[in-house]
Amino acid sequence: MIEDPDRKTVSGIHRARKDLLALRRAAWPEREVVSALERMESPLISRETRVFLRDCYDHAVQILDIVETYRDLATSLLDLYLSTVSNRMNEVMKVLTVLASIFIPLTFLAGIYGMNFDPKVSRWNMPELEWAWGYPAFWGVSILLVVGLLLLFKKKDWL
Repeated sequence: MIEDPDRKTVSGIHRARKDLLALRRAAWPEREVVSALERMESPLISRETRVFLRDCYDHAVQILDIVETYRDLATSLLDLYLSTVSNRMNEVMKVLTVLASIFIPLTFLAGIYGMNFDPKVSRWNMPELEWAWGYPAFWGVSILLVVGLLLLFKKKDWL
């Protein structure tokens, strides 16, 4: 089975966001504990140790800031990826719509001329069915219609 690179990309981004969230959940209580130890008045914690605790607290805050930045980047990356996929799908839908727009008038013409009207019963019942050039005229109109629609879509830069 062929592995889908899109699914791998999305799952990797989700995994990174989940890991960053777990890291944030682990680092947040550590910051609080270090802050409490720094503020606590105890004979067991010396003045020199408080300097190290303050430094440890600063590092914990920096880690939390970095984790938040990476989480924002991962979210932005996921949004960018989903936007790219959406734009690619819109391009496919545009091509399919253009193709359908070309075949709808042809289907209409084929449906009209597929009806069995007898021109001998009434002069309004498709007299072109008895024309010598009726069949080539139908194909000429169909080809002109397709070429005209293709030129129109090309002019509008839809192809």
